[in-house]
Amino acid sequence: SFGAQYNSIRSQEFDPRLRALLPADTIIHAHAKRLSNSSVTIGENQTLRARGVIDARGPAHMGLLDAGWQKFVGQEYRTVKPHGLTQPIIMDATVDQIDGYRFVYVLPLDEDRLFVEDTYYSTSSKLDRSAVRQRLTAYTDEHGWQVAEVLHEEHGVLPVLMGGDFDAFWRAGTAGVAKAGSRAAMFHPTTGFSLPDAVRVAALICKQPSMTGAALHDLLHAHARDTWRQRGFYRLLDRMLFLTSAPEKRYRVMQRFYSLRPRLIERFYAGSTTLIDKARILAGKPPVPIREALKVLREKA
Repeated sequence: SFGAQYNSIRSQEFDPRLRALLPADTIIHAHAKRLSNSSVTIGENQTLRARGVIDARGPAHMGLLDAGWQKFVGQEYRTVKPHGLTQPIIMDATVDQIDGYRFVYVLPLDEDRLFVEDTYYSTSSKLDRSAVRQRLTAYTDEHGWQVAEVLHEEHGVLPVLMGGDFDAFWRAGTAGVAKAGSRAAMFHPTTGFSLPDAVRVAALICKQPSMTGAALHDLLHAHARDTWRQRGFYRLLDRMLFLTSAPEKRYRVMQRFYSLRPRLIERFYAGSTTLIDKARILAGKPPVPIREALKVLREKA
């Protein structure tokens, strides 16, 4: 168990709070047909002009990166009676290992509300939501949580980085336009989560004296490049997870990882792993075949 606080953001609450901070005429939903570092064309050839443009439309040109996938389906339930769970279950890997490394996590939101998510670390980005829903039902039944109502469902497929050509990835698309989020490979290489990086980028932009498209491009390109270089260790571990074990045995990598000190694990997910942490993670007998582990260590991140 961990003593750290576990935070989450509910989209139903985040969306209205964000909208309340934005000007009333802010365009929320629109398709960007064309863009430059100072303009965006949307809808029926409506062009919006600005000092600077940031492209944060989500992942593109993923073929230039070596990636596995974290994919999931989660459902929020109202239970017939109090579920009795007082703490989150972060990773339950006692479930059948299907389609790679599989685990379930459970968040108690109230005495009669649970969020249960079924997650897979897979080499395939295909997500069979119907099959996963059936497994979620089996999981709640197994734990005796009688569901009165499904309140919410979410699903996603996130890249898990093993390597790739960062420079080519950044050059792909519209030249000279600043990028952020997954469009800039700005997400945790192992979890695929981009929110912490988005907050860091927002804080960085706020300190930027010039908001021209060129200045924003240079700022975010340098930030993304430096972050990519700093995170080579995470991509190494991702290669060990995906490339050194049979899919049904990938859980062993995470099983050993979760035997380490809680503070080390917290720093890992925060993207602030230290040199001592790295040594501790790699020390000892690896939970993967030695020959395959050595091969992965020699590969470029």
